[in-house]
Amino acid sequence: MEYNFALRAENISKTYGTHKVLDNVTLAVKKGEIYGFVGENGAGKTTLIRVVSGLSRPDSGNYYLFDVAASSPEILNARKNVGAIVEAPSIMPHYNARKNLEYQASLLGKKMTQEEIDDILNFVGLGNVEVNKKTGNYSLGMRQRLGIAVCLVGHPQFLILDEPINGLDPVGIVELRNLILRLKNEKGISFLISSHILSELSLIADKFGFISHGKLIKEATKEEIEKECRSETVIKTTDNAKAYTIIKDVVGEENVDFYDDSISILTSDIDVSQIVTKLSLDGISVVGIHTKEGTLEDYYMKIIGGPKHE
Repeated sequence: MEYNFALRAENISKTYGTHKVLDNVTLAVKKGEIYGFVGENGAGKTTLIRVVSGLSRPDSGNYYLFDVAASSPEILNARKNVGAIVEAPSIMPHYNARKNLEYQASLLGKKMTQEEIDDILNFVGLGNVEVNKKTGNYSLGMRQRLGIAVCLVGHPQFLILDEPINGLDPVGIVELRNLILRLKNEKGISFLISSHILSELSLIADKFGFISHGKLIKEATKEEIEKECRSETVIKTTDNAKAYTIIKDVVGEENVDFYDDSISILTSDIDVSQIVTKLSLDGISVVGIHTKEGTLEDYYMKIIGGPKHE
């Protein structure tokens, strides 16, 4: 069956007690896309993931996996093409890696050859691990990669990963990042990845959904965000209020922001020396100037209404 979206969620709401954890959340993950699901701790990321993974029922709304509605009898077949790691990898710590994959295969009613098992372990970078080493003795990064290996037993077309890099050391983060990109590029797998570590998500995601206090605030592609995350020239002067009036006449009011301690010029097409000269002629001295590159963190803080500068 051909499909355009790995996941479509429409107006998903979920309340626990008096707390509305999800408030009419609508998002979509295209075929072959890595979707970065961004939000602070407690924003609702894990709850939405539990809903679309079939671990929890929404109070209202609906979702579709590979264009099959959750309310359809066919959803059980659609779920066979989905792998998920929610909160922690589902592995048996007293088994070695191969036994974990064999156990997952038995749950799926499959029989795997040793060659198939070795292929998966080699793909996730665990092929050279001591055969009898129990997975309870694996590092966190190794357990995350084994969790993905367990998912791969079912040959999924869509992987859902909940905060996969939490607690990983720098080496583990790079290894997991490279694995995710290989799965997308070599196997065509789509991803929904939740995280609050935006710098890492920015390296792999094609599209982002930003959630805060249960509401999806905005969706944007990587290209759209890069256009908005322009570099800024930050200037501090002896009279910022007066300097702001002068600078906005030079670069245009839409390209400058005024703060108590600085002025930010939101365009790279400026002649800094011209601005410094104009300020000097009006008796204003520049006491500091630097360029600040726009980041995904800045974009997130901007759309949720947080501070723009530390």
